[in-house]
Amino acid sequence: METATIRIPAEKKKMLKTIASLENKKMNDIVVDLIDDYAERWKETLELLAIPGFLKEIRKSQREIREGKTVSLDDVRRDLERKFHAKSRKRARTSRSKA
Repeated sequence: METATIRIPAEKKKMLKTIASLENKKMNDIVVDLIDDYAERWKETLELLAIPGFLKEIRKSQREIREGKTVSLDDVRRDLERKFHAKSRKRARTSRSKA
């Protein structure tokens, strides 16, 4: 295991000592657990950021949102419904012509 030195405010160190005493653990073990918890919360984000071009696309999307280049949810729904109904009509015509 590596050694690292960290600086923390005195009141946080006192709290950490108290918790360690109550849990009958070493302060080091609590800090390691906290780091593990923190890293776990970041795990999915780091996996996404590892996808080539992902961050670039996110930044592009954020820029487009700032510039007002968006589509409303209602417009998306209407477009999807229109496409769904068009496919349904096409299938109905195809099945009638085969009958």
